[in-house]
Amino acid sequence: MCPSPGLLVSEGSFGYYSVSRLKNNHVQSVEDCVAEEVPVAMIYNGISHAVMLASPDDLEDFILGFSLSEGIINEPRELFGVEIAIRANGIEVHAEISSERFLQLKDRRRSMAGRTGCGLCGTESLEHALRLPEYVAEAQFEFNEESIHKALLEIKNLQTLQKLTGATHASAWVDKEGAIKVLKEDVGRHNALDKLIGAIARMDSRGTGFVITTSRASYEMVQKVIVAGIPMLVAISAPTGLAIRIARLYGIILIGFARADQFVIYSGEDRVL
Repeated sequence: MCPSPGLLVSEGSFGYYSVSRLKNNHVQSVEDCVAEEVPVAMIYNGISHAVMLASPDDLEDFILGFSLSEGIINEPRELFGVEIAIRANGIEVHAEISSERFLQLKDRRRSMAGRTGCGLCGTESLEHALRLPEYVAEAQFEFNEESIHKALLEIKNLQTLQKLTGATHASAWVDKEGAIKVLKEDVGRHNALDKLIGAIARMDSRGTGFVITTSRASYEMVQKVIVAGIPMLVAISAPTGLAIRIARLYGIILIGFARADQFVIYSGEDRVL
């Protein structure tokens, strides 16, 4: 018998579970704090577009950042309203977007019909696999090495959900002096970045700071910061080769293996002072 879907859904970003911990040949019953992931449906003008497994918080930032980074809208003002509905089997995020953008989205959905697999979601051919944006970073944006080190020292202290569960990624928005202004966490690294992009889009401060991600820097992560108009991405882990090539093509500063005392610059080394 299949369990009830309602038993699988949580409205909180973490929960406590009774577990058995084995240490030094002794078994101990304890309460463990565990990160939650929930199916989150992105619904535009009444039509479901995508379902993401995500931490169930900051969902208004999530839908805005997702809409911008996926090219569903071009400006925050094209998202008219958001409503969140808790269902038995997940969470629905209802977004109302402009008629023009909705027509474009429906055209994209028609092109997706009939596909049996999805490596790059929303893509039906190699020609459409890489969504290269029009934005090119302005060369005058420069960053001081000390501001990067300062933010890397601070970021761990601000990862509340990671401290509790040990299971989440974070993306942080950092000003040019190295102060972390906004930090978003999620079980998915792309989700955390989309939530952050949504939050900074509301702040209207794009281009004046940079992003730190606690994950690797894949092509999708670089593509998202390019679309958002962010001139530098700092990753705790490694970048991919495609991410490096795209960063260099668009003039994005890309840093990997970032630690409080060292990092590797893969693109834009002349703009890190």
